[in-house]
Amino acid sequence: MTERSRERKLVLVKRQTRLQDLLVRFNSAAQARFYVEHLGADFSDYEQEHAEYEASIATALECLGRHGRPYVLERVYLPNFLFGPDDIVFAIGQDGMVANTLKYLSGQPLVGINPSPHRWDGVLLPFQVGDLPAVVPDIVRDARPHKEVTMAVARLSDGQAMLAVNDLFVGQRSHVSARYALSLGERREAQSSSGVIVSTGLGSTGWLKSVLAGAVGVLRAQDGALGEIHVQAPFPWDADYLCFSVREPFPSKVTGTSLTFGRVTRARPLRITSQMPESGVIFSDGIESDFLEFNAGMEAHIGLAERRGRLVV
Repeated sequence: MTERSRERKLVLVKRQTRLQDLLVRFNSAAQARFYVEHLGADFSDYEQEHAEYEASIATALECLGRHGRPYVLERVYLPNFLFGPDDIVFAIGQDGMVANTLKYLSGQPLVGINPSPHRWDGVLLPFQVGDLPAVVPDIVRDARPHKEVTMAVARLSDGQAMLAVNDLFVGQRSHVSARYALSLGERREAQSSSGVIVSTGLGSTGWLKSVLAGAVGVLRAQDGALGEIHVQAPFPWDADYLCFSVREPFPSKVTGTSLTFGRVTRARPLRITSQMPESGVIFSDGIESDFLEFNAGMEAHIGLAERRGRLVV
């Protein structure tokens, strides 16, 4: 083991399994089993998933311990954890673990590990636990390639800010319409909609893709003569732009629908001014419980973040 690898902290980020969540909720395995089986589900699948995950964590820690100082971090503690500049971070779980971890890093390399390849596709999880003995030595020597990831940021007029790895949502906390004024460059429009999605390249295969697919489906159903319409392909993870899409914009005497999709760049950020007296929110990466209040008079500037992610591949 080199002196450098001894100095580097290897942080393994993990989460609670579905079984552990059930045990917290129902206090015992017997009560959890009764609840799950009463709904007609297979409780053994919860047990198997838990066993696979714990075994993967144990194997990963055994490997990391041969190359540095491993540290286990529960995902819920990510917002308060101070990463060192030379730390190497490993996220073991589903793709959401990678996205959720990445926005709390400041250039540290992140390694995605798929604990159950037969369960998760793992677009952001290029490694399995069995790959670690071969790849960790390269990672601690900074000899593995990585992909740069562009992130988005929403900055409010009161100084608050929120980063996003996949996407930002701006709108109402409930299903009522969001009211706001949207500006891009010289164009400005008052709108009423189900909210605005701003996507990064990494997130362009997720929420943005589904919004566009829905819009195309509606057009095809309305007019079969429109011909073949293609949903915009995912754009690169390191793209120097973001894409925004307005969901279900409503035309009226005071609200428009002409500014509903486009690119956001450093030179041309998206500006949104809230016209919602209450319940306006901005959240990132699908985590609704972690939000910024976005009520009447508040302005949000949305653009590319200075911080960029590094995913080891």
